[in-house]
Amino acid sequence: MIGSIIALNIAGFNATVNFFTRLVLILLTAWVYHGFVIAEVFLNSYKLVYPPYLAKPISKFLSAFGYVVGSLLRIFAIQTFTMNGFMRRFLRFLVSLLAILVVPITYLLNIRRNRKCPPPTNPLLFKSATSLAAMIRARQVTSEEVVEAYIERCKEANPYLNAIVEPRYDAALREARGIDKMIASTNRSPEELAHEYPLLGVPMTVKESLAVEGMSNDCGTVYAYRNPAKKDAAIVQLARAAGAIPIAVTNTPQLCMNWETYNNVIGITTNPYDQKRTTGGSSGGESALISAAGSVIGVGSDIAGSLRLPPMFCGIFGHKPTPRLLSVEGHVPDCLDPDFEEYFAVGPIARYAEDLTLLLKVLKQPGGIEVPFDKPVDISKLKFYYMEGDGGNVTDPIGSEVRQAMEKAKDHIQNTYNIEVKPLKIKHLEHMWEISIRVLMNIKHVRNIYTDPEKRDQWVSVWPEVLKTMVGLSNHNFLCVCYGPLVKFFDALPKNYYKKLLAIFDEIKEEFEKVLSDDVVLLHPTFPSPAHLHYRIYYKFLNCGYLTIFNALGLPVTQCPIGLTRKGLPVGIQIAANKCNDHLTIAVAKEFEKAFGGWIPPNMDLANNVRTA
Repeated sequence: MIGSIIALNIAGFNATVNFFTRLVLILLTAWVYHGFVIAEVFLNSYKLVYPPYLAKPISKFLSAFGYVVGSLLRIFAIQTFTMNGFMRRFLRFLVSLLAILVVPITYLLNIRRNRKCPPPTNPLLFKSATSLAAMIRARQVTSEEVVEAYIERCKEANPYLNAIVEPRYDAALREARGIDKMIASTNRSPEELAHEYPLLGVPMTVKESLAVEGMSNDCGTVYAYRNPAKKDAAIVQLARAAGAIPIAVTNTPQLCMNWETYNNVIGITTNPYDQKRTTGGSSGGESALISAAGSVIGVGSDIAGSLRLPPMFCGIFGHKPTPRLLSVEGHVPDCLDPDFEEYFAVGPIARYAEDLTLLLKVLKQPGGIEVPFDKPVDISKLKFYYMEGDGGNVTDPIGSEVRQAMEKAKDHIQNTYNIEVKPLKIKHLEHMWEISIRVLMNIKHVRNIYTDPEKRDQWVSVWPEVLKTMVGLSNHNFLCVCYGPLVKFFDALPKNYYKKLLAIFDEIKEEFEKVLSDDVVLLHPTFPSPAHLHYRIYYKFLNCGYLTIFNALGLPVTQCPIGLTRKGLPVGIQIAANKCNDHLTIAVAKEFEKAFGGWIPPNMDLANNVRTA
């Protein structure tokens, strides 16, 4: 009896010590994270320069610092890998506490961003790429006229957006004139030209992380010398072969590692609906320019929502395709892991839903998987489900504006087609946030700032760059620096726990595949709220779970605008389906575009007699 009491007391004591150990480690980590975020915000905004004489004494501490931090990181990983529900909520609470500091700081930093991007006025800017290509082939308008219209719009809008990294206006006009000469001299019918050149003479833009020959391909990284792309990325080659004309490459966070588009080369890209607000990331430059009618179509990339969050914040369409539908060759960063393309994708961004189909048909890999884009979709024959989150209490619940958008979409399907949109419940889905992050962080050999230039599959030391960041001497952005310690943290976690997560993940995937089949569409929030002020992602980053779930599951998903809020900000939802059913998500996006208006030009209250046709 006494022995049992003693054993019980010892067990209670050990549990208490374990609890408070984890608590202290979490508090310490949160404090360090908060400090990094505040430093990043101030350094990016004010570009503080430290005197060079500090660099030498600081370097003497790099080895010791790396050893100490590395040891602490391993201890923290082992102590926290089995955190219970309370500890996870507490960690989220600590991250949310950052709002107390970030909210007033970001309000002050953004207070002078009050210029309004003028609305588009040229009627050509209100045509879809599909319509423009048909008009060019039919000689109703010249490619040069269309390209010139978009170049002028870029020059007008970009000072308000800071979305363009490098233009190629002169080269684009030369290519447009060449296309016009070919059309004028050919005997081929418009139908024959459409078959051979679906994008003939249509201007487009490209995210800087995708190579365009002769253009910047540094992906927001500071280099001592210019190193333009040697050749086009695979999808850019296909777009050019179809007649498209790139006119610019657009801004991205460094190495695409942020849900906010800024870097130390170009600076920050602002939202066309409100300069104070973010465009999201990492395809933020592309989305802002397309939304402002500086481009009609473009291409971006997505490993954690980058083809969906920026289009949602900017009120346009973006599509993450079925894995391996489009080639990722020519993207920076690239990866040596053969499973990379199961989670990472490149894809189209557009103002008009019909252009998503056109682009995917043009850009799909020759000899790759097949998606029946030309197959008619009868909306009345589809089954609809919806989810409002994963129920894991890690992400914020959706706000009233996103909830209203979801209700509008559900009501439309119910009232128009008499189809009940049912709630979808998946067993163990509350683990999906953690599973998504672990699966994505387990991808090996993604090119990053620590990649050894001599040995592609190895890293240089992480901790010197971390220390340089702490004192403001690094040329790299916060999340790029964090990537190294994060990978080391997850690598330090016991492997048996990851195996348990993968077993749960397999069950979740099987249930999704069974429920979705080939005639089912899932409606899901893109993000809990419309675009927030710049830098506030640092206490909202846990909400990436609304996006990463579809990267981990490998499902095609379309971001679709559902109108504007009372403040005039875009709000949208995701439309997902089973693999190789991209045509279903786009068909539903077209339906919602007809019902709710799709893209709504920013700041139309400033326009005077704008003609749209």
